[in-house]
Amino acid sequence: MNMKTRVLIAEDEPLAAEALADWVRQLPQLALVGVCSDGVAALAQIRSLQPDLVLMDIQMPGLTGLQVLRALADEDLRPAVIFTTAYDEYALTAFELHALDYLLKPFAHDRFVDAVEHALQQGQTGSLSATADALQQPSGEPLTRVLVRDQGKIFPLQVEAIEYLRSDNKYTALASRGRSFLVRLPIASFEQRLDPVLFLKLQRGCIVNLDFVESMTPDDNSQLVVQMRDGTRITASREVSKKLREQSI
Repeated sequence: MNMKTRVLIAEDEPLAAEALADWVRQLPQLALVGVCSDGVAALAQIRSLQPDLVLMDIQMPGLTGLQVLRALADEDLRPAVIFTTAYDEYALTAFELHALDYLLKPFAHDRFVDAVEHALQQGQTGSLSATADALQQPSGEPLTRVLVRDQGKIFPLQVEAIEYLRSDNKYTALASRGRSFLVRLPIASFEQRLDPVLFLKLQRGCIVNLDFVESMTPDDNSQLVVQMRDGTRITASREVSKKLREQSI
């Protein structure tokens, strides 16, 4: 019988900590052993609980996540550490301190699973190695929610509530209920994980949720102009417009 991988969460934002705890509980081979909200408590709990895996923020009261990792460097306690942070400037230092991954908030559930799977595959402890195969996600499994930031808070957003996604090369704006949430991920990170029954790619850098489409009307160039329920108008590419016309009854 395989032992579960013991996970500690160190996160000072309550909503982010709650979301991470929920994601950990969804993975049957992980066991959540503690949640703390500052660096001093994180260091103490790592010493006392000796978790296999630590999901740790960087900017925390008391001690930063980097200071916690430095404090452990001279001790015989080396849990796998995945940093979860909104600050990208500490990435190089984190990897120099042998962190296994660096998740920039807000990050998608599949990115979280990938990071955990990577930690398990490193085999830093017996239980980590034993559970690696158990977290393989079906390649076609649709994304169900992502962590988004709004007014200093982080919370999970249900993917089915996203009305449309627009992106440049690095960021994606998620429109939902009259609000827009900027996610530090390219739209390609979403494209392969969105339910194709529900979401349609209209053009490069734009995907819409068909449940929020009001109508589609051809323009003078025979391209379909998609009217969203919130009033947003998006022109489909020629190729997509052609396919949609062919599929219409």
